[in-house]
Amino acid sequence: MQLTKYAFYNAVAGFFEMPTNDATKLLPKHLQSLEVQHQRSILAITAFQFTETEVGSYNEIVLSVIVPPRVEPNRPIPNAAFYPFMVGVTTPESRKHAIERWHLPHYMNDIDIEFSESSQGLAVHVQEDDTPILDLTVTDFAKEPDTLLFNAFTVDAEDNFKVNIFMEGQHSEHEEETGSLKLYPHEMTEGLDLDDISSVPFREQWFHRGLQTFEELESI
Repeated sequence: MQLTKYAFYNAVAGFFEMPTNDATKLLPKHLQSLEVQHQRSILAITAFQFTETEVGSYNEIVLSVIVPPRVEPNRPIPNAAFYPFMVGVTTPESRKHAIERWHLPHYMNDIDIEFSESSQGLAVHVQEDDTPILDLTVTDFAKEPDTLLFNAFTVDAEDNFKVNIFMEGQHSEHEEETGSLKLYPHEMTEGLDLDDISSVPFREQWFHRGLQTFEELESI
């Protein structure tokens, strides 16, 4: 099996409640959202500081709807399963790579993604020129070495795909509800009701100094 590896300095995620009606509109027909409570689905905002990849170093922001994972025999149970509906990156090379290899839907302009680390946590500011897109804060917790499996689902004009992704590194995960999210009107946030998305995550994850490993893309 061919593996694709991406080394990163930080990878953080916040999980926020969103209206199921909006999530359904963003999903392809073969997927359904995972609800945290009745009519409330999950928006995941994930940010990466990639340091070593096939296309150099770059930063990435991913907006996803959480869906049920695919459990496979003799494999770990996935920590979560994502349907990324919008990806933004800081370099054209990384955008071309992710579209061609993983069929990930991208905002087609380079954006700015800034990471600011403090003793309280990690703040991520995303903007295009002078226009803000989002602000995400993930707070710190005790980190321990860990390796977790995730699923990601993508589509193109003809096929549906799944890929297994392993994340390893110093890992923190908690439900202290101490992070935050601010979304701004922008092409990347179209399709979201900005006033009906929780501003506080019910779950936060942080991987530090780690490796993201993609298995081969599968048609489903």
